[in-house]
Amino acid sequence: MSRRKHLQQPIISAQSSLDSALARFRPYLSPEGYSDLLEELGRPLYPALRANPLKCEPQAALDEWAQRYGWQTRPVPFCAAGRWVITAETPISQTVEHRLGFYYIQDAASMLPAELFDFDGLDSPLVLDLAASPGGKTTHLLARTGDRGLVLANDSSQDRITALRIVLQNWGAAACATTHFAGEKFGAWYPETFDRVLLDAPCSMQGLRASEGHPMRPVSERELTSLARRQVGLLESALQAVKVGGQVVYSTCTLSPEEDEGVLDALRKKYPGAFQVDDLGRRLDRPAPGLQSDGARRFDPAVANAARLWPQVFGTAGFFAARLTKCAALSGPRQEPPDRPIERAGFTPLGRREADELTARLADWYGLEVKKILEDWGVQLWSRDASIYAFPQVYFGRFSGLPVQSLGLLLGERAPAGFIPSHEWVARFGMRFTSGRIVLASSQVPAWLRGEDLPGQPGAEGPAGRIMAVFSETGQLLGRGKVSAGRLKNLSPKRITP
Repeated sequence: MSRRKHLQQPIISAQSSLDSALARFRPYLSPEGYSDLLEELGRPLYPALRANPLKCEPQAALDEWAQRYGWQTRPVPFCAAGRWVITAETPISQTVEHRLGFYYIQDAASMLPAELFDFDGLDSPLVLDLAASPGGKTTHLLARTGDRGLVLANDSSQDRITALRIVLQNWGAAACATTHFAGEKFGAWYPETFDRVLLDAPCSMQGLRASEGHPMRPVSERELTSLARRQVGLLESALQAVKVGGQVVYSTCTLSPEEDEGVLDALRKKYPGAFQVDDLGRRLDRPAPGLQSDGARRFDPAVANAARLWPQVFGTAGFFAARLTKCAALSGPRQEPPDRPIERAGFTPLGRREADELTARLADWYGLEVKKILEDWGVQLWSRDASIYAFPQVYFGRFSGLPVQSLGLLLGERAPAGFIPSHEWVARFGMRFTSGRIVLASSQVPAWLRGEDLPGQPGAEGPAGRIMAVFSETGQLLGRGKVSAGRLKNLSPKRITP
């Protein structure tokens, strides 16, 4: 095979997969709808981003970034913190704000699921993200809850846990834990426990808009059947795990009815009266109803209350989402969850005296009411070796034996010369520091962003060894640095430097 033919093969395969999917989905659209779909598929799928309210005020920040980086943006209609970027002088993946977790790059359609939950009246919500990696929707849940309570982010793939942990580190949240279990187990382990459960299910990714993360590919009937069977099992687990009166959002990035309306229909038949499918027509500014039939069978009428986002509806990739409210307990087996307290991994609670000294020191260095922040945050300080962490109290109240891959936020590390606040802590709260700040000249910023130390830093006025928040002249947070012998040492993690 020639190199030219080899390079063309994926393109031919992708086009063939798209043509096959279009032929399959055409009966579900009116002639006008299908024409609109074809027209939409001829337009570019614009990238989108969602601002992090834990680190900034989203609307002001989005406007500021657009001006700074030459972005032309358009609001995502169902997510106030989200915007499409139509044109960009500086790519959205190449800014310091992206490196520091001030926003998350995400397909606009994927912003819908977390927006469907109601969190009013839940001061310390328990939330389960049943298939969480790579973590975009988990960060959105943490934004919606204000980083209160606990978001338990689970994924069954060990290979995807590292990516999930890094995304949550970068977001700067403390009210989170990551676990690695089959999602089907949570319903039996924790029945009627969570206030909200998100299941963004593994699917065939037939969204009609190919991307690096969602390629178009052939999907067999056997694979669809297998996926739908697993989705039913996962959604059943989600419904068992949520409290009566609680909400479950079920979503996929596919338009295949076997995996969307068909899954809801199967569970409506298995558990009649146990849950309602909430009408999402009131949550969206234009109609996007679920299908009433796939041609071979008619679905439960309530399934039409879901949202089927054909690409031409909002200019997104194809997507499906439904919100379910649990009306009654589901029958099913009960099992004891794994029991391996974090103390076995070497973690110990921080003593009251050391905790008070540490919060007072941080308050003095940075001008923050650190003790009040931690109390409002609902966290406890724990340590392992030199590291000190902020762990959500809710975890210990309900899940203290559940083995976790990560928990809370690293606050910093003890060191002979004094406490070293973590990158995550400075990135989360640096914009609120009233002291402990250094402002770089514009000529110094490029070297700093490359991860270089700065010699002879005139703004390094703090005592030797002090960790400072580093800013540009325009007020951008650039990370943290250490004042040391006439230079400012760059402490940016390697994962965020080019």
